[in-house]
Amino acid sequence: MRTNRAIRTPGGLSLRLDVRAAVVVALVLLAALTASVVLIGTGDFPIPAGDVLRTLLGNGDAGQEFIVNELRLPRVLVALLVGASLGLGGALFQAISRNPLGSPDVLGLSQGATAGALTMIVLFSGSSAQVTTGALVGGLVTGLAIYLLAWKQGVHGYRLVLVGIGVSAVVTAVNGYLLTRSTLTEAAQAVVWMTGSLSGRDWDQVWPLLWLCAVLVPLVLANARGLRMMEMGDDVSNALGVRVERVRLLLLVAAVLLTAAATAAAGPVSFVALTAPQLARRLTRSPGPNLLPSLCMGAALLVTADWVSQKVFGADQLPVGVVTGVLGGVYLLWLLVTERRAGRI
Repeated sequence: MRTNRAIRTPGGLSLRLDVRAAVVVALVLLAALTASVVLIGTGDFPIPAGDVLRTLLGNGDAGQEFIVNELRLPRVLVALLVGASLGLGGALFQAISRNPLGSPDVLGLSQGATAGALTMIVLFSGSSAQVTTGALVGGLVTGLAIYLLAWKQGVHGYRLVLVGIGVSAVVTAVNGYLLTRSTLTEAAQAVVWMTGSLSGRDWDQVWPLLWLCAVLVPLVLANARGLRMMEMGDDVSNALGVRVERVRLLLLVAAVLLTAAATAAAGPVSFVALTAPQLARRLTRSPGPNLLPSLCMGAALLVTADWVSQKVFGADQLPVGVVTGVLGGVYLLWLLVTERRAGRI
């Protein structure tokens, strides 16, 4: 059975549609939206899914509108945007490094954002907005350091991963030092942030993430063709007219921004960026970067993990980062065993 179809536009352009990938995107997106509605109705004051939908459409009573629109909807939107950003960022890192372990968790981006946040918490007793800014700056500085250290007549995938692992170790040590400098109150605040949580998220976290995704997602998808060609090697890509280093740098900057912004909004939520692209690849059975499926998969994973944490342990009893960390750690062990058996590591 054919899974690819050619579509001709009125301007004479020919586009290739992967039917299986399109179906996977639709189903995963539907799962993410369904989980979002269920999550909005979950809490100390349960609301049936039908009432949640009516309230979102403006037909709920005053009490439901306050609970849904002001308390729970922002948290769910942050979960969707953070998951989508991590899923897309992870897919970019894995495609550029040509390594399934090339994710922000392994490369040190999340640790760099954590260092920025801890600096604001421990050294400056910063507010929530300052901690968010510190996390964003820390992620960007770490990403720049990894790129510069990995540069040698271009950026090779395995060199990028190895440099990222080294930078991650250094930054992790810095984070440990900052914790030893903190007071008991500051240490408690830092540990809660470092776990990764969606508790207390409101519209102030939604809008910056939404605007960033509105700019970066179309930019990344517009360069998907060049990224796909780069998987064949730099020489072949250059021969096909792809400006390899320009595209690589542009997509790396986009991936760093997406990861740093997601970490700034919800803390370092572990393993979503690692697992989402791999799950998307296995569902689509496509060798390409799978950018859009990874984006949708990341959103679905984080919303589902937040629902699991609330359903099993109660609202705000268990940070979502603990759930993703446990599940992602098991997945990472399985991935390492698989890669070793295949002779790739």
